[in-house]
Amino acid sequence: MDTALLVSPALLPRHSANYLPEFTLGRIFTDWELAPILALLTLAGVCLYAVGLNKLYSRGDHWPVGRTVAFGIGIAAFVLATQSGLSAYDTTLLSVHMAQHMILSMVVPLAIALSAPVTLALRTLPARPRRWLLVVLHSRLGKVLTFPPLTFVLYVVSPWALYFSGWYSASLQSAFVHEAMHVHLVVVGSLFFWPLLGLDPVPGRVAYPFRMLLVLLTLPFHAFLGVTIMSQTELLGGNWYPSLHRTDMAAWLPDPLDDQHLAGGLLWSSGDLVGLVLFGVLFVQWVRSSIKEGEREDRRLDRLEARDAGKMMGSG
Repeated sequence: MDTALLVSPALLPRHSANYLPEFTLGRIFTDWELAPILALLTLAGVCLYAVGLNKLYSRGDHWPVGRTVAFGIGIAAFVLATQSGLSAYDTTLLSVHMAQHMILSMVVPLAIALSAPVTLALRTLPARPRRWLLVVLHSRLGKVLTFPPLTFVLYVVSPWALYFSGWYSASLQSAFVHEAMHVHLVVVGSLFFWPLLGLDPVPGRVAYPFRMLLVLLTLPFHAFLGVTIMSQTELLGGNWYPSLHRTDMAAWLPDPLDDQHLAGGLLWSSGDLVGLVLFGVLFVQWVRSSIKEGEREDRRLDRLEARDAGKMMGSG
């Protein structure tokens, strides 16, 4: 037995396990807790986006409502994952952590990417900060970090590294590592989805067929990881979850292995579901792009036809 993971309830990262009541779906919305650093990051993001919108509207510029709605969904999903009952129970039930994982790695990056924050910044920042942002976007580092094959590898390898190394156990033992893991999931998800689904002029954008292929390729990786976790007989996190059965929660806690099987099933099913949604979003974007390209081509042909007709009349 790994004695390093025999933990007292007093060592739990953000709460005392002795006083956690039985988990229900309702507790996701009633058992809120504050993660100060993540709350400050959320507040900063909301304030910056709001300032940008205010500047646009004050000078009479238009900003699509759908982008603002997408930003609101992304922020709400991030708060739900990091400040609600999901956060309160994420070191007590692996299945709850897995739901949190999928929100942070897929839902939040998708919604924020569709809110086009970089475009908003480019339209509202003063001249000098806007130049700095453009330098970053066109830098070698920016191109490397949004290079689709690299971001795809990072996206599919990160969960395997998380659950089959000492990283996940460390996140259970340390509040700092735990919060850093949340940020990591959002960052890696953003690096992968932003060039594929986002509306911003970021490097790494490729043709739509290749974008759809990359999204489809994520599906078997999520499924395989979910099945692997479901079939594991060794517990993720070592003795962390069994040790909780020696607390006052023992009466309602599920068997750790059963909960791990549920977590793997959630990863498998939700990964496929969200992946198909992403595929649908990409398909709609592709159709709209094709329609706009067709309209531009029609206008170009009309101009050529009008010019040729003018020349014929002049020569006549």
